[in-house]
Amino acid sequence: MPLKFYLPLAVSMVAALIILFTPASGVPSGFEHSDKIIHGTLFAALAYSSRFAAISVRTTAGWTVGFAVVSEFLQAILPLGRSGSALDALFDVIGVAAGLLIATRFVPVRSAIH
Repeated sequence: MPLKFYLPLAVSMVAALIILFTPASGVPSGFEHSDKIIHGTLFAALAYSSRFAAISVRTTAGWTVGFAVVSEFLQAILPLGRSGSALDALFDVIGVAAGLLIATRFVPVRSAIH
């Protein structure tokens, strides 16, 4: 698979790492529950771009949901001044489902193996 199909996934992953692991002091505040929208959108982008890279639905669902759980756990234990949240993880999973659904409509079927 050409690199151009993996680039959106790489960009989404870098954005996710920055957004999820920025110390609390560097996180801007928004309206109440705006973080849930960010979580859902972020994980929708990860799932969509994973499918764009021709990663299977099963593998995409597995790694994105796993990343959601691990990221919330790490937010709870790392000295970032942030807290892990089961509700954030739920919105992450909702985002994964949305990204996968959108990808079924808009991502052309490709094989990662030539």
